Amino acid sequence: MMVLITGGAGFIGSHLCDFLLARGHSVICLDNLLTSDTSNVQRLMSDKNFQFLEQDIAEPLQIDTDINYVFHLASPASPPDFQKIPIEILKAGSMGTFNALEMAKKKKAGFLLASTSEVYGEALQNPQNEEYWGNVNPVGARSAYDEAKRFAEALTMAYHREFSLDTKIVRIFNTYGPRMRKEDGRVIPTFVTQALQGKPLTVFGDGSQTRSFCYISDLLEGIYKLIQSDLNSPVNLGNPAEITILELAQKVLQLTGSKSPLVYRPLPEGEPRVRRPDISKAQKILQWQPQVTLEDGLQRTIEWFRTTKQAGSL
Repeated sequence: MMVLITGGAGFIGSHLCDFLLARGHSVICLDNLLTSDTSNVQRLMSDKNFQFLEQDIAEPLQIDTDINYVFHLASPASPPDFQKIPIEILKAGSMGTFNALEMAKKKKAGFLLASTSEVYGEALQNPQNEEYWGNVNPVGARSAYDEAKRFAEALTMAYHREFSLDTKIVRIFNTYGPRMRKEDGRVIPTFVTQALQGKPLTVFGDGSQTRSFCYISDLLEGIYKLIQSDLNSPVNLGNPAEITILELAQKVLQLTGSKSPLVYRPLPEGEPRVRRPDISKAQKILQWQPQVTLEDGLQRTIEWFRTTKQAGSL
């Protein structure tokens, strides 16, 4: 296939570029580099099957070559960005999704939307399945990202129904691994960089809030299975192994060998108390479930931060 990946120089996008190139596909990587970096795809620039375009997906898009599949991943996705650049996030989810869908329609290509567990908001049920409509504050501190993704899902389904476009929607739960930014703001890169630098690990609230972490390679396998399926409705991809933030902090300290203390800060506004995917749908229809344990995935991630000096000196 010839595929277009919007947000292709980001954390998940750059890994998807690697994944698809390794399977013989050709990749057009489109990114405006707002929160990503060309270093994530630099080694691919000499590959004849790879092309990089620096462009904002929210702007009109012109690509002359044939495209078989559009993967729409473009959007800042870190909590600090929700307050710093909310307009850009909303544009990526609205106009960006429209432009990506129009490209898929014009090229008669398949389309995958990278949505998020954030569409469930401050969930009132745990775990969250795809039938749950969520509990989202449309004007809260996290609303730019939550509502952008909810709108993107609605627009994707509208194109599926109106134009019979083959669309997929993946609701991604807390994914981690190499190439996350140290200033990302999400908990794993934050804890890892703090531990490697010997700084206190910042725990919000009392640390009893839970998350479920999926390693990047598992997510990519799930996405690849999804695009080969007949499934058009949203599907959760994540690791249902739930852990508290306090337990995660202790595990990072153990794996890094750091003596950093823990410091506690007030829980940010809108911070979800629980987050755990029900992956029954993916297990049954896609025959998919995560394989990488949290300890193994953390070790790989910590090693990457160490060897690339992303965390700075100890």
